[in-house]
Parts: sequence; structure tokens; C-alpha cells
Amino acid sequence: MAAKSEEQILRYSMLEDDPNSNSLFAEKERKPRWGPQHAGAKELASLYTKGKRIQEIISMLVAICLFIFNFVNLVKYFRVDNLYFIALSSIFGILTADFASGLVHWCADSWGSVQLPIIGKAFIRPFREHHIDPTSITRHDFIETNGDTFAVTIPFMLYSSYKFCYFTNDQIRDTYNWECYIFLLAIFVSMTNQFHKWSHTYFGLPWYIKLLQKYHIILPCKHHRIHHVAPHETYFCITTGWLNYTLEKIHFWTILEYLIEKATGYKPRDDDMKWAKKVD
Repeated sequence: MAAKSEEQILRYSMLEDDPNSNSLFAEKERKPRWGPQHAGAKELASLYTKGKRIQEIISMLVAICLFIFNFVNLVKYFRVDNLYFIALSSIFGILTADFASGLVHWCADSWGSVQLPIIGKAFIRPFREHHIDPTSITRHDFIETNGDTFAVTIPFMLYSSYKFCYFTNDQIRDTYNWECYIFLLAIFVSMTNQFHKWSHTYFGLPWYIKLLQKYHIILPCKHHRIHHVAPHETYFCITTGWLNYTLEKIHFWTILEYLIEKATGYKPRDDDMKWAKKVD
């Protein structure tokens, strides 16, 4: 499959959203429009449970406590002469977070089903809902938006906390750059869905968030819009989006999908399309 240019994808996206367009996308006006009134979106939103909410609250409280503890210790062992390596470790942490966000996003978008035990309703459901109703994430509060990404960081932050408690000073200094890498990785992983939410928020964002988006330090709105052109098969990285162009150019996701389909017979995004086709 030939790589699509940003301009081409954005042009198609504009046509798809234009109800007055005479293009082939106007055909979609006779089908249910994406949004909160879509039958699939309403059903998926109803599957958000009280138990899931409690899990998100607990995950967030535990993760924040671990972040604070580890940050205090990183400051305690900070050395100015190590600044270059700290910066380098931090950049690699951000890049790893961006790739991890793309891998998780691609897996949840392309494979699996809401009906799967445990992970279906808890983790795959939000991805299905998001494609049918992309603005749903802007109506979620901080806990619902970020509970799962904070939960992912807990094992890593817990292990770092253990090392700060039980390693000797020399051992901590020897692994300090690694701890900086893990810390920045965890911070950006935990905030991935918040960056994603802001990329769908076109009004009312603070000036400093707009500035971070403008200089592509976090995921910009225009950049992420490319992913939301059906069938949602590209630009999966949603932390910063730095790796999207490169991964698209080398057909990274397309090759993975081809290999998986060849080996298993399963088609990518099949479950996603089933929810998109639901009607009242």
C-alpha cells in the first residue's frame, strides 16, 4: 500500500466531514453520522461501569504517590555534570512512550473484540467508542481519560521506588540515567490519553497547551486528524506523534497486519467496522 501524504489524507478528511460535498463521501450522509447519537457509540458508552471507575481512581492515586516519591529521589541524586546524559535518557524515554502508545493503539484498534473477557469492556471498548464518537474523550474527566495509562506505569514506578529504598548510594548513581529514562517514559505514558484528549479539543485550551501542540512537543490536532480518516489504519502514535511519519513511510503497521492476517486469517479492524455499522 502506498504511503499517503498528510495533505491527501487531510483533504479526504475535510470532504468526509462536509455534508454539502458532491464527492463520493457525500454518500455517507445516508448512513448514521458519527457522534454521541450513533447507536454503537451509545451502547459502548453504557458499558463504562462503576467497578471500572473504582479501578481507575485507585490506579491514579497509587501512581501519583509513586511518581512523587521517585521524583524526590531523582532530585536528591541529581548531579549537574550528568545533565547531558539525563537529557539524552529523557528524550529516549519520550520516544519509547510514543512508540508504545502507537503499538497499544494499533493493537486495540486493529485486533480483539469488546466481547473478550476482562480486557474487552475494560480496555478495547474505549477504542471502539472513540472511532464512532471521536469527541467522547473530550467529555471524559481526568480520571476516566487517564486512569488506564496511569495504571500501566505502576509496576515500573514501584520497581524504581524499591531501588531507591534498598540500593546503596553507589548502585543508585550507577543506574541513575536509567531511572531518568524510566521516569520520563512513565510520565509521558501516563499523560498519553490527556495529550490525545487535547488533540480533539479545538476550543478553550490554555495558551501553553496550544504552544506545546504548535511546536509538536505533544500531539497536535491537525496531525492526529490523519488517524481519524476511515478506516483508521495509520498514524497510531498518540503521545507526541513524532514517530508517525517514519513508521508510515516504512509501512510498519501495514507489514505487521499482513503477516498477522497471513498467519491467522483474522482481518484487522473487523470488530471496529461491526460497531461502526450499528444502527438504531
